[in-house]
Amino acid sequence: MAAIICGSLAFDSIMNFGGKFSDQILPNQLHNLNVSFFVPTLRREYGGCAGNIAYALKQLGGTPLIMATVGSDGADYTKRIIDLGMSTEFVREITDSYTAQAMIMTDHDNNQITAFHPGAMMQAHVTAVVKHESAKIGIVSPDGRDAMLQHAQQFKDAEIPFVFDPGQGLPMFNGDELLQFIELATWVTVNDYEGKMLSDRTGLSSAEISQKVQGLVVTLGEHGCEVWVGGEKSLVPPVKAKEVVDPTGCGDAFRGALLFGLEKGWSLQRCAALGNYLGAIKIAQRGGQNYSLSSQDLAFLGQ
Repeated sequence: MAAIICGSLAFDSIMNFGGKFSDQILPNQLHNLNVSFFVPTLRREYGGCAGNIAYALKQLGGTPLIMATVGSDGADYTKRIIDLGMSTEFVREITDSYTAQAMIMTDHDNNQITAFHPGAMMQAHVTAVVKHESAKIGIVSPDGRDAMLQHAQQFKDAEIPFVFDPGQGLPMFNGDELLQFIELATWVTVNDYEGKMLSDRTGLSSAEISQKVQGLVVTLGEHGCEVWVGGEKSLVPPVKAKEVVDPTGCGDAFRGALLFGLEKGWSLQRCAALGNYLGAIKIAQRGGQNYSLSSQDLAFLGQ
C-alpha cells in the first residue's frame, strides 16, 4: 500500500546562530525591529514537508507517493527522489518558477526563525488527488493555499482517509476554512502552538476537535505528545535523543511515522510512540533527510 503525501518540496538553507534570539531582540523595540544575526555556518539541504515526510516513511519501509511541484531548478531534487527509490509520478515541474526555498536560522536553544519563498509550490493545486490503485492513505501538509483546500476535498471525494497537518500554513486559513478541513479529515496533527491557534480560530477545544475525527495528535517537542480520541486525552512519553543537533524536520519525521502506523492499522498511541522514536533519531542529525535507521532500530520497531 502507498501513501499520497501532499505538501512542499523545498531547498533549505540552514544557518546556526550561536547565541539566543531573546538576547538580541529588544521587547520594547519590536515596533522598530532592525536586527542582524551572525551565522558562521550555512548548509543547503533537501527539505520541504512532503520531501521530509516521504523520506521518513521510506526509511520505515513504507511507499510514499509525493504530490508536489518543483521549479526550473528542481532537477537535482527530482533525481534524489528517484535515487531514494521513490516515485515521481505526481511531482510536477513549473518551468517559470524556482523551487520553494526556506531560510532557517536556529539559535542556541533550538528556537527557529524561518523565511520561506513558495515559488513553484503556489502551483501545487494543478495536480489533483484521484483514486489510485495502491494509495490507501494520504496527508495534506503545508503547501500552496489552493492546493491544501482542493486536495483535502479531493481526498474525501476519492474516499482516501487522510491526515490534516496544517503546520506553518495554518495562519493562511480562517476559522470556517479550518472547520471544513476538520470535517473532511480522518485525523488531525499539530504541534502545541498550532493546536492553540487551531482552537482559537475554530472555537473548538482539543477534545471537541477529536470528536469530529478519528483522532487528534498534538506534539509537545521534548515532552512527547498528546493523543486525543473521542474527547479523551492520553500522553505518549518522549524518547530521549542521544544528541540534540538540529530540530529541522523533526515534526515531519513524526508525521512519516504516523502515516506508517496508520496504514498498518495501529492505534493512534502506538503511531505516536513511533513518531517520538523517529523524531529522537532525526534530531541527532543535521537537516531533514540525513538520518537513517540501523538494523537495531528496525528490530526494536519490529520491522
